[in-house]
Amino acid sequence: MSLESTASLVADQIKRQDFVEVVAHHDADGIAAGSILCHAMVRAGIRFRLRVRQEITTADLTRDHTYLLCDLGAGIDQLPKDTIVVDHHNPYFTGEYHANPRLDGIDGDRELSSSGTAYIVAQQMGDNRDLAGLAVLGVIGDGQDLIGKNHEIFNEGVGNGIINPNRGLRLVGRDMSERWLMAINPYLDGISGDENTVTAMIGQAGGINALRLDLLLSLSVLHTLTGSGAACTEMMYGDTYTLDREVIPDAHGMAAVIDACGKTGHGDLGASICLRYSRDAETAWAIAREHRLNVITAIRAAVTSGGAHDGVYEIGDAELAGDVADALACRSIHTHPVAVIARNGDVCRVSARCPPGIDADLGTVIRGIAQSCGGSGGGHRLRAGATIPCTRLDAFRKGWHEAVAA
Repeated sequence: MSLESTASLVADQIKRQDFVEVVAHHDADGIAAGSILCHAMVRAGIRFRLRVRQEITTADLTRDHTYLLCDLGAGIDQLPKDTIVVDHHNPYFTGEYHANPRLDGIDGDRELSSSGTAYIVAQQMGDNRDLAGLAVLGVIGDGQDLIGKNHEIFNEGVGNGIINPNRGLRLVGRDMSERWLMAINPYLDGISGDENTVTAMIGQAGGINALRLDLLLSLSVLHTLTGSGAACTEMMYGDTYTLDREVIPDAHGMAAVIDACGKTGHGDLGASICLRYSRDAETAWAIAREHRLNVITAIRAAVTSGGAHDGVYEIGDAELAGDVADALACRSIHTHPVAVIARNGDVCRVSARCPPGIDADLGTVIRGIAQSCGGSGGGHRLRAGATIPCTRLDAFRKGWHEAVAA
């Protein structure tokens, strides 16, 4: 069955409901996916409740409501068969109502995110073309490419005046200083988190009122040349997108804000931004700033404490693991995938990433290692995660080294 046919099937099932319990993953892609379908349900007169979660198990689902899982669920083979899943991870769930690009032979790592899949479902529920900007957030948040279905949705958004493409600085923030101070995509050694260096660089580049962006970029490259890989340094400048219908017009900025809200336990706030509730935008930005500065502190601590010998680092805060892994994967010293581990009581959370130019099927590898350690895991080919008992951490390290770091 084609993705469009499955999307139509899923849309019809949603429209048959009086009430839907929506559970969305806590990152930019998941929150955007859940919000797209909530927009569509509001317009179709369907009541819902939206919750944002880091993970979900079958024990979290009761038979009281119809459940719609966004950017979650594909990897759980024991879900109730009537569960509705809109996801792009490796599909193990075999229920009828499962919209997933991988089931149609589409690359869910690069060509279509969960928010993009949700947009296709939403279009089967009515005219929801104005939501194309939210679909772009999944492309940005999950590091996908504007190819295949992603490109089709993007072109539709551009054609309808929903998305305006341009070229410029891709670092996120409310002003020029904040953009460099909060930089984690990429993390800039010697610049990120250092207010004095940021102030000095902007001054050297002409100051805020006469800023030469080309000079500022050159200065930043000179600062980070030894620590950051070239492919990641290039992420500072490139294609940008203005989302005219959204509360935060800068697509990269909006993706960063809702991602930070989700990962810090403020998923409701991230979702409200996607649902175009503007009152708390500044609060959301403040959360993003604090989160990203915490990520920078954790990156510095991880680098100082070592871990480069096998690409496995430990940090103290589980909510930061994914962003720290993204940043560390861009360090020029890495020729193998990177894993970041954070203890949360008796449970250890693992985030794994492939550096640019390295190709390993981390989703499959992490799933296998985690299961052998009595935990669970999975994800994308180049980005994956797991939850394991901390008592099995040595076994995880051994399995990791044998699989990807040898």
